[in-house]
Amino acid sequence: MMARSGNPVLGEGTFERATEHARALLQPRVGDGMTLHGTAFKTLVLLALAVASGSVPWTQVLVGDAEGAWPWTLGGMVASFVLALVLRFKMHWAPFLAPGYALAQGLFLGALSAVFEQRYPGIALQDVLATGDTLVAVLFAYMARLVRPSHNFRLVLIACTGGIGLVYLAGFIGSFFGWRIPYIHDSGPIGIAFSLFVVVVAALNLVLDFDCIGNACTAGAPKRLEWYGAFALMVTLAWLHVEMLKLLAKPRLRN
Repeated sequence: MMARSGNPVLGEGTFERATEHARALLQPRVGDGMTLHGTAFKTLVLLALAVASGSVPWTQVLVGDAEGAWPWTLGGMVASFVLALVLRFKMHWAPFLAPGYALAQGLFLGALSAVFEQRYPGIALQDVLATGDTLVAVLFAYMARLVRPSHNFRLVLIACTGGIGLVYLAGFIGSFFGWRIPYIHDSGPIGIAFSLFVVVVAALNLVLDFDCIGNACTAGAPKRLEWYGAFALMVTLAWLHVEMLKLLAKPRLRN
């Protein structure tokens, strides 16, 4: 049985079901299986697409046309959500939809980063470096077997991820009634500690993602699912990117 991840697009048996479906249609040929190197390459392709599309709203915001970037931002957020939802249930469409998801996510993240950069100069570069360093560090720790997701580790991390999701959902619903969760969005010690906790949980979710993808490769998942693995990593990286941006911004709110 495939390992489960806290990533909403990597449920228990996600790759296993897709592999069984592919084998029912056509037995994969030798050399056509999913590999870690192939997934890593496709992840880099998606990252490049996200950076390219993110430059559109980024440029508009920094030149003072924030209103012109708003449609791109909203469109990117909605499109990335819809594409992620479709991909969750249509994994075999990943070679076609994953690039679209990366482009849409890039529009949203590019505009968000530009808004923060406008208010706190230099924060966008710090965010990119911090997110990239975290990805490399977690990947190294996983490949060197310094971190291995045990059953208890997996359960605790999934519970923490779900709890964070519920907190954010409660805050989102409360915003419609003029209510916000106290402390966690502030620049005080509690707010910074909460953001740090969320960043750690998001980073550790990469370990579960790597484990799910590694197990899928070992099980002989079809090669086209490399695109789905890359898409799943992009989901976690986007979350980590946003949370890192918020963490870096909170100490500056006092100025």
